[in-house]
Amino acid sequence: MTSSRIENHRTFLAAVAAMATVVLASNILVQYPINIGGREDLLTWGAFSYPFGFLVTDLANRRFGPRGARRIVYVGFLAAVILSVAFATPRIAIASGSAFLVAQLLDIAIFDRLRKRAWWLPPFVSSIVSSGLDTAIFFSIAFSCAPIPGLGLTISETLGNIGISDSCVMIPWINLALADFGVKLAIAALAILPYGAFVAARPAMR
Repeated sequence: MTSSRIENHRTFLAAVAAMATVVLASNILVQYPINIGGREDLLTWGAFSYPFGFLVTDLANRRFGPRGARRIVYVGFLAAVILSVAFATPRIAIASGSAFLVAQLLDIAIFDRLRKRAWWLPPFVSSIVSSGLDTAIFFSIAFSCAPIPGLGLTISETLGNIGISDSCVMIPWINLALADFGVKLAIAALAILPYGAFVAARPAMR
């Protein structure tokens, strides 16, 4: 194996590990609200960790192209779901896995379409659009107690029917989702800095 292939292999494994770590940490941290002025219905700690998953994806996309980035998403997805089942609730694991896979694949597609534009545009636009979708999917599955449209059953009841114990706790999840998305927008803007540093250090990469 040549030195370049060894480096690619190590970089790939590092990206997978980083992705799994970000998702696992976020699935745990999203269960802990932040007290803001005596209120705990606005934000969770997971809002600050999860957006870095998009940075990992965008760096992988630039390093390996869309095909390699998708491989990292798939492997990272499996690792994260397995770990999340052990460290988070089943509903959080399902919500996270669904949101992660859909949003990350969308991020890769948008990034690749904008690849030849200004260096900062692909990661910024792809992260913003994908973060919005990720937030909507995750919070509606993880915390909604309303019946599923067309089914008439809540998510808790649906999980109970397939043998997964789950209870729904009424929380202002829409407030949490909006605050979460706001944090993701801010971090997407800040993440341009490390992404730009990476591009400057590796200008020959795609």
